[in-house]
Amino acid sequence: MKKNRLAFILILVMIGFAAILVWQNRSKTTLSNKETAFAVRDTASITKIFIADLDTADVLLERTPQGWIANKEYKAHNRKVELLLETMMKLRVRSPVSVASHDNVVKRMAGISVKVEIYQMVPRINLFNRIKLFPREKLTTVYYVGDATKDNMGTFMLMEGASNAYIVYIVGFRGFVASRYSPLLDNWRDYTVFRKRLADIKSVRVEFNQEPEQSFTIETIDRLNYQITRLKDGSVLPGFDTLRALNFLTSFSDLRFEALLRNQLQPERIDSIVNSPFLHRITLIDNSSDTTQLTTFEKRLEFDHLAVDDFMEIPVDVDRLYGLTNNKRDFVLLQYFVFDKVLRPLRYFEEGSTDDALYY
Repeated sequence: MKKNRLAFILILVMIGFAAILVWQNRSKTTLSNKETAFAVRDTASITKIFIADLDTADVLLERTPQGWIANKEYKAHNRKVELLLETMMKLRVRSPVSVASHDNVVKRMAGISVKVEIYQMVPRINLFNRIKLFPREKLTTVYYVGDATKDNMGTFMLMEGASNAYIVYIVGFRGFVASRYSPLLDNWRDYTVFRKRLADIKSVRVEFNQEPEQSFTIETIDRLNYQITRLKDGSVLPGFDTLRALNFLTSFSDLRFEALLRNQLQPERIDSIVNSPFLHRITLIDNSSDTTQLTTFEKRLEFDHLAVDDFMEIPVDVDRLYGLTNNKRDFVLLQYFVFDKVLRPLRYFEEGSTDDALYY
């Protein structure tokens, strides 16, 4: 009994001693790094990133099982989020801001900086960084991102609650990182219009407003058979080029718009365009009965610096067109180069068609 009691006491003493060492090490690390701990080594543990400017712009990026989302509503652009995570991991402190310029830098940051909040899954109990128990989401890092240094090789940053600002950079990267912390929602939106595999498509309806006789619906009958129907009279196309039909349907695997325009054009201008006669309307229904629709409109060339006669017709832009998508919430800019392959008229699918030169 005495031996067991002595062993038990020794174990308690050792655990207590180890705990003191861990606490002291953490305390020293915290004290020395609290103002410069901008980098997040374990970006896989990040669950949310909140970025806000000093006006009204802010964006919340959240990790979900389906991928990153922005402001709880829109799918986020994966490559942009990955670039931000990579930036957060690779941040390094070049130097503290000099005493002579420190006050001016901080004052400037007070007017133009962007606030960044980082949330991570962290354990409530962490023994020697080996045993981690009871994970929870926690706000772990808050800092402010200012503008670039004069040489454009560093960015001013200030940790919340810190007394000193620092110049931060990325090793091997020539430039500054402030632009990667955008508080604008549109800069984080995914630009996808259609992303459906061939096996997931139930039907595609294409309407040509200026050529209604060329409008059609193509439906999947089974894995290897399809049917094309004329919308004008409801008749089924008796024979069609199967390879062209497959190429058409597989083109919906990844189609993206070029830019969001809701904040770039006046609302009156957008209303005028969407209330004008449309060019095309594409409606895709998948096997889950989810519907995605895109309506396109003519885009006229812009003359910013030329005096155009009121009686002269402004030429049509042959490279781009406007689009309305995402349940009519997003007014976007499209490229014909990207969408031409799904803007095929009915005659394109007819057997013996020679319209290749026109539509490729």
